[in-house]
Amino acid sequence: MSLIHKKFNVDSKSLYKVTLKYHIIFWTIYFIFNTLRWGSYYGDYIYSLQSNTLGFPIHITLVYLNLFVLMPKFVYEKKYLTYILSVFVSILLMVFIKFNLTYYLLNTNVWPEGPVETHTFSFNYVVDMFIGELYVITFVTAIKITMDWLKEHKRLTDLEKLQLETELLFLKTQISPHFFFNTLNNIYSLAIEKSDKTPKIILKLSELMRYLLYETKLKRQSLEKEILCIQNYLDLERIRYGELLTINMNISGDIKNKKIAPILLLSFVENSFKHGANKNIGKIKIDIDIEIVEDFLYFSISNPSPAITKFKQRFDTKGGIGLKNVKKRLSLGYKKEDYNLRFDNKKNLFTVKLKIKV
Repeated sequence: MSLIHKKFNVDSKSLYKVTLKYHIIFWTIYFIFNTLRWGSYYGDYIYSLQSNTLGFPIHITLVYLNLFVLMPKFVYEKKYLTYILSVFVSILLMVFIKFNLTYYLLNTNVWPEGPVETHTFSFNYVVDMFIGELYVITFVTAIKITMDWLKEHKRLTDLEKLQLETELLFLKTQISPHFFFNTLNNIYSLAIEKSDKTPKIILKLSELMRYLLYETKLKRQSLEKEILCIQNYLDLERIRYGELLTINMNISGDIKNKKIAPILLLSFVENSFKHGANKNIGKIKIDIDIEIVEDFLYFSISNPSPAITKFKQRFDTKGGIGLKNVKKRLSLGYKKEDYNLRFDNKKNLFTVKLKIKV
């Protein structure tokens, strides 16, 4: 089980969980309240205590019969008429039991709060007791349904968060593996030539991989680290292309204490090489501008569009997997008002412009 899944799984199980202790507390409070209420009404707290002691087992039996037997068996199966009939018969049976217990154990006047003395199983008595039991069932069922709704809402919310986190983790791993293979091949070539550049290149690749593997788990990462990661990536690409590649990278403004979604900017850079530099023959120029103005980062990267007409048409209409990836990450990780992303493809130059809150 992943840490994300485990985290949400624990939370959803622990929240809104009603244990036996809370059932006992609820019925105890309800019993005391009812005893005091009817004791004040009767002017006889002893009789109220006796009457509630006799009546509450009936309340509890009806409530749990409804919650754990009748509702799951009939309501959840959409057998509503059968459910209503079952509740009606159950309450009627319990009213009959209550009448006999009260008559033989407490008082032959089974309805002391009624308009007249009642010694028989009369229609008025049945209706009044029926409504009373129905009230208790409805009250407790409403609490149960509310708790179930809150629990289900929490579960669905956690599931949605889990899906978003999982999707974000997946999207953050989409840096092309071809880049690493090409870099390793370059290192291999340099090693055969016994080039002095080999240790430096290995170190830069190590720093880049460390960042991608271990420092991208946070929702927001230091902008300084993201830029350092881009610089390492560019240094590795410079070795690959040599004199054919010209990179102009300008950084302005205070980048300290700024946060951004990890690998977000790197995705644009990687995309410019994958769909721009890799598809062109001859010299390549890539311009990167990073500017901080107050709480916003203005990022721009330009690269030559593919020279192949067929590929260019596909690229213009779909934008490539990398850019779709970034769009999805932005929509999942940021509010709409916190970023603005634009693409331009004019005069054989493809430009990405991003304004984002940092």
